Amino acid sequence: MSYGNDGGTWRNEAWRNDGGVPPHAFDPLMQPDLFRGVLTRRVFAFLIDLFVLSVPVIVAAIFIFLFGLVTFFLGWHLFALLAPASIVWAIVYYGASIGGQHSATIGMRMMDLELRTWYGARGYFVLGATHAVLFWVTVSFVSPLVLVIGLLNGRRRLLHDIILGTVIINSSVRTQVSPAARATY
Repeated sequence: MSYGNDGGTWRNEAWRNDGGVPPHAFDPLMQPDLFRGVLTRRVFAFLIDLFVLSVPVIVAAIFIFLFGLVTFFLGWHLFALLAPASIVWAIVYYGASIGGQHSATIGMRMMDLELRTWYGARGYFVLGATHAVLFWVTVSFVSPLVLVIGLLNGRRRLLHDIILGTVIINSSVRTQVSPAARATY
């Protein structure tokens, strides 16, 4: 039976005052394999993603250089657009990758990682884009210490993961996520 009463609900004759929010989907004590090696894999996934992001930027820089030679150096004014375009490219890449069906970037997929919300749902575009922006902001301010935060918690979450309510799991370990935590479309 489920009766509404001042924001809480009666379920199985027990009072709950959590607003019906599901519990955390991933418990490091019950599912330690989901978090084993995640920090190391994240570092390598980041390096792979950095390579994936840099290849189109390098190709664009070469194109602009050659275009500048052909246009008697006028084309080199496009170099001013390269930095903003690189930022937009990175945000779109992370947003589309994390918001995609795998909920992971190319580097994360290669390292068997997957981003999930704290309640188990897959990522979405805005979450992926925000995740990337917050990562770069936190790395800019706390640089190498951002990995220390991951060593101090069981879920191996970094500062931007904690702020956004996300968790990175080892996707090679297949576990059953509770139906309430699955995203339905």
